[in-house]
Amino acid sequence: MESGIKAVVVLSGGQDSATCLALACRRHGAESVAAITFEYGQRHALETSFARRLAKRFGVSRHKVVRLGFYRDITSNALMDPSAAIERRRGASCPTTVVEGRNAMFLLTAGVWAKSLGAKELWTGVSQADYSGYPDCRAPFIRAQQRMMRLAMEWPFRIVTPFMDMTKSEEWELADRLGILDVIENETLTCYHGIPGKGCGKCPACRLRNNGLREYRARALTRRRK
Repeated sequence: MESGIKAVVVLSGGQDSATCLALACRRHGAESVAAITFEYGQRHALETSFARRLAKRFGVSRHKVVRLGFYRDITSNALMDPSAAIERRRGASCPTTVVEGRNAMFLLTAGVWAKSLGAKELWTGVSQADYSGYPDCRAPFIRAQQRMMRLAMEWPFRIVTPFMDMTKSEEWELADRLGILDVIENETLTCYHGIPGKGCGKCPACRLRNNGLREYRARALTRRRK
């Protein structure tokens, strides 16, 4: 079905996905972009509210919220279990916040919807430059996922990952160039504890986000002084 939609963006309501959505809208026009958000039992379900607001703010053509309630029945992690500690255990390859197979599931589901809309691009804000132990944020995974989806659905999917080799500092700079730095700083939810904006300042997600912003602002200040 031809719907005029060219790209579907996986939108969580956080910094990465919000910047990704803004970039997709800049590239294709908001009327040609759709967003998809997932509820999979994450303990800060407030994400969905932020995703809805961001989709409305950027004026995307369509926004779908998909519930993957079965995730709680098949895996456990610190993002879904409030009693679990958010940490990287000594000797463990991944932190306790890894949700097994999440990006694979998200992209596959988004792809099914994208094909029904006639869209060939899937956008996601994953990054391996700021890699934090998430195996499904790396370029080899994205290439494999794209190939699998093309074979599974016989559709020329292209998974777009604009931040794959970009640091958080560089991502903040991009947000500034897009004129949305204030939106990303104050109207997104990245914190593992579900605190909007600057967040708790202590969890790994907040430290990565806030350190990147400080680095960008220091770099921008240095440039202005020259």
